[in-house]
Amino acid sequence: MSKLKQAIINNKFFAIVLLAYIGVSIFMPDKSVQSLQNSLYYVKEMLMIMPVILLLTSLITAWVPRKTIENNFGKDSGFKGSIFSFLLGSFSAGPIYAAFPVCKALLAKGAGISNIVIILSTWAVIKVPMLLNEAKFLSPKFMIIRWILTTISIFIIGYITSKLVKIEDIPKGDIDIDSGEDKLYINQEYCIGCGLCAKIALNHFEIANKKASVINQDIKEDEMITINEAIERCPVKVIKYTN
Repeated sequence: MSKLKQAIINNKFFAIVLLAYIGVSIFMPDKSVQSLQNSLYYVKEMLMIMPVILLLTSLITAWVPRKTIENNFGKDSGFKGSIFSFLLGSFSAGPIYAAFPVCKALLAKGAGISNIVIILSTWAVIKVPMLLNEAKFLSPKFMIIRWILTTISIFIIGYITSKLVKIEDIPKGDIDIDSGEDKLYINQEYCIGCGLCAKIALNHFEIANKKASVINQDIKEDEMITINEAIERCPVKVIKYTN
């Protein structure tokens, strides 16, 4: 019973959804089949889209240099960053939930809060294919006026959000936040547990539960050679050292 209770606690959202389905089946049996079909449709859609999105986020994490993201999407990227974010969201494909892991990966690489808001907002309401359909069904004039007003609102919301939400408010387990101190860090979400880092620098890394973790932040000057080797040889580039 304790294992079942712990499983429910660890999967609270799933348990709530399951209870909702049971309730619908009992009190509205005629709606239960329709609700299940709708859910299966979205599950199928997610299974088709999310693997591609997760691959994209892995590529961003592994191959795109942090400096590149900071220069083009960071908080100090200025107007250029806002425009790049607007274009990224406008020409992206897929439903809005596909944007969340992409934005999370960009945040982890140094993107600014305001630019993340711009990406999410344009992804949701200003995608180019959607604009073409809007012009077709509601007239080009309607589309242009709505586009202008929505764009202005997006930039304002991005600015306000960046003032109210700081990078420190994002869970530290998900986003690499530079504390200003020497820090050895592994993004465990994307770690594949190959064990190379533990073999190269066994005094600073270990493999536990098929993931690498840092066991010693005290790095002597003569140990930086092995630390740098571990960083360079990591196949998915999830090890970072900030000074």
